[in-house]
Amino acid sequence: MAALPAYDPDCYLCPGNQRAGGTTNPDYERTFVFTNDDPALRPDVEERTEVRTPLLQAHTMPGTCRVLCFDPRHDLTLALMPLADIRRVVDLWACQVEELGRRWAWVQLFENRGEAMGASNPHPHGQVWASSTVPLEPDRQDRAQRDHRTGHGGVLLVEYAGLEIEERARVVSATDHWVVVVPYWALWPFETLVIPRGHVEHLPALRDDERDDLAAVLGDLLARYDQLFDHPFPYSMGWHGAPRSAGAHDHWQLHAHFYPPLLRSATVRKFMVGYEMLANPQRDLTPEEAAERLRSLPGRPREPRGSVSGSGVPAR
Repeated sequence: MAALPAYDPDCYLCPGNQRAGGTTNPDYERTFVFTNDDPALRPDVEERTEVRTPLLQAHTMPGTCRVLCFDPRHDLTLALMPLADIRRVVDLWACQVEELGRRWAWVQLFENRGEAMGASNPHPHGQVWASSTVPLEPDRQDRAQRDHRTGHGGVLLVEYAGLEIEERARVVSATDHWVVVVPYWALWPFETLVIPRGHVEHLPALRDDERDDLAAVLGDLLARYDQLFDHPFPYSMGWHGAPRSAGAHDHWQLHAHFYPPLLRSATVRKFMVGYEMLANPQRDLTPEEAAERLRSLPGRPREPRGSVSGSGVPAR
């Protein structure tokens, strides 16, 4: 795999470069956010439901889409960034949820890394889509967590995290504030779930020490991924937290999903086809085996608290 330059004059995400719509990026030095030039969701769309028959229904959903540049350097990834810079990304995520959540019911943060997951640009970046209604997957999670709270009194994913820490077999790593597990129900070979050990509803609610710890946990997990097949590991990841709509959401627990497709090597990936599409997904290895393989890797050396970023701005 060819090494990337620190600055690419043809990259529409690098500082000072022009994007497709004609806008020129500022000479940003840390993170940079802009509204997607070709958004899937638009704020000026009228929200309405169209029912042609009970079998044919459609609902328009206004919203907005933004691109989040994690760093000015074209050749970095979250896995390679200093912890202080990963912490800035954590703060960026939290700020986006706080800001967009004042208007939109759901704020979905995500990152697609690598060509295998459809990323068209290697520059370190993610996205945020905010919408007027809660989409299908988080709505299903909302109902499951609410039902557990009503029926059992506890927070489902807090209890689950405690169970995983006690059993240890599926734990990849654990710190004072976070645990990373290959979930019991994992379908992708090296799928992981990142969960706070204490009750946290959404990213803006994280304390400073929890954010510091999260930066370290993410750096460690991504280093393990990259070492697994000695290859930059592709994945889709995203955060799920309490909806920003009115009402109580104390049944919710913040968490992040990582869905990497690679199975046995850097070139062999898992495909959901045939029986898995038409009947039921199948596991290629157990979550315990996947966790043990990730856990056995050295991970990322711990950086001292308060370490200062040295990434800076690449020369052009």
